[in-house]
Amino acid sequence: MRNYGYDEDGWVGSRHDHHIWRRILRYCSRHSSGLAGAIVLSLLVTAATLGLPRLMQLGIDKYITGVDISAAIRVEGLGQVALMYGALVAVVFLAGFLQIVLLEKISQSIMHSIRQDLFSHLLDLDLGFFNSQSVGRLVTRLTNDIQNMHEMFTSVMVTLFNDLLKIAGILVILFLMNFKLALVMSVFVPLSLFTTIVFSRMAREKFRDIRSQLVKLNGFLQESISGLSVIQLFNRQQESREKYVVLSEEYFRRNLSQIKLFGTFMPMTEFMSSAAIALIVWYGGGEVIQKNLTLGELVAFLSYMRLFFQPMRELSQKYSIVQSALASAERIFDLLDTEQAIKSPGISSIVSETRGAIVFDNVVFGYEADEPVLKNISLQINKGETVAVVGSTGAGKSTLINLLIRFYDPQKGNIFLDGRNLREYQLQDLRQRIGIIMQDVIILPDTLLANIVMETGVDRERVHQIIEDTGMESLVAGLPQGLDTLIGEGNLDLSAGEKQLLCFARVLCRDPKVLILDEATASVDTATENVLEYAVAASFENRTSLVIAHRLSTIRRADRIIVMDSGSIKEQGTHDELMERKGIYYNLVRLDLS
Repeated sequence: MRNYGYDEDGWVGSRHDHHIWRRILRYCSRHSSGLAGAIVLSLLVTAATLGLPRLMQLGIDKYITGVDISAAIRVEGLGQVALMYGALVAVVFLAGFLQIVLLEKISQSIMHSIRQDLFSHLLDLDLGFFNSQSVGRLVTRLTNDIQNMHEMFTSVMVTLFNDLLKIAGILVILFLMNFKLALVMSVFVPLSLFTTIVFSRMAREKFRDIRSQLVKLNGFLQESISGLSVIQLFNRQQESREKYVVLSEEYFRRNLSQIKLFGTFMPMTEFMSSAAIALIVWYGGGEVIQKNLTLGELVAFLSYMRLFFQPMRELSQKYSIVQSALASAERIFDLLDTEQAIKSPGISSIVSETRGAIVFDNVVFGYEADEPVLKNISLQINKGETVAVVGSTGAGKSTLINLLIRFYDPQKGNIFLDGRNLREYQLQDLRQRIGIIMQDVIILPDTLLANIVMETGVDRERVHQIIEDTGMESLVAGLPQGLDTLIGEGNLDLSAGEKQLLCFARVLCRDPKVLILDEATASVDTATENVLEYAVAASFENRTSLVIAHRLSTIRRADRIIVMDSGSIKEQGTHDELMERKGIYYNLVRLDLS
């Protein structure tokens, strides 16, 4: 089974590296001119940085230790060298500042594009995908993983070019200055490279462990906060607190392990740097005494050695950042490559006006392939008919609805709307033809009017008519600004019954020919349900209706009642007919009345 690239163990490198880089560069190509400018600035920073020790050499050899030069010339010459040194420092500062600003702008633009692409893609994926994936992991894709890629763009890509260019430039300059002393110094190059590679691999393992634990921590936080009411209801606060402590302590331990590794590597690098400088002072000092090397050259050598070990340290750290970013990029691109299981037909055809005739033809379906929830369901619902579906929990009632609106497709059999297979409809077109009222109502932080109209574009006059049909006059009249009252998060909160009324009005704005009520009145009290009678009656008029309900009053309104049990249709008929049989429905009604 594919895990959609959600292996949190990190990136270990593979033959697919080039594929990841190609996808990354595709996003970068939109900013090619900006990246070219950053590279030019990088060359300028490197050239100016490498020029500083040469100016020191010039000042020492020509104006401090030089012979046959008057004091006035020495002072004037040192002043000119100081001005040039200051100018190069200014170039390094300004070019570095511009490079950082440019890279941040490019990086933020690239991350914005990836974030938008990823979220848009998630919105189009089918429910089967989300049922098999942790919400915490998906949130990590959009937050931590994109942040990892951002860090790579800003602190690695061009900066890595800076460091490699600086190392190469230093080696070339040193061999041009003094071949023998450069050979002595080069002893530390393979040792430094070996240490850097070993550290990078170990650091990669540490970062991988940290990331794996962070995902667990994020997942637990998401589940705990979203289920806080359940935790409080069953007094599970202490257990949740203890589990969070365990996860946090493990995250702390893994971070501490990574810090210890850095604490070992950094002093080791400093030791090699100090050893290299000591060797240069010993060997170079002897060369100066023997007149084979100038004092300025020796000072320049020492400065270049300091510059050499600095990028070596940074390269090892940035290698780990690159590895972490590649792991994040792989997971992001794998998610972007995840295809929808529920697809619209490739060629869109004109569909006539919906009449509302529905046929389930020998339908078999299970959320898991080997565990069918619906077993050979065959059902015909005529145009304008109201059919109620009843049964115990797990009988497959809601699954019928999920298949009808194509959240899932049957594994066997077909479903038809007006004689046309649901797979032949465009998804958006199909879901506009079918109105669904569920127990959970999504409220947008906007006006009541906007929450009713949604995307339909219905005018205010039509909304007033719908309000009358659904019995919402008293609700609207009781609001401070009527239809223009702000509701939703941070605004006025509606009761469960008011939300249900809103949902009925919202569906009637779309005027669907097929209406589905999925336990829409299950969470409201009897008084509120009586108010909803008007909305239900208005909704059923001239529509094919499929009702899933526990309440007897709602079921009795149906033309026909379908009784389901264990994924199969066991009984069907009117209320009176089924009560006379004294079967499953009869027992359900007795339980409801009791």
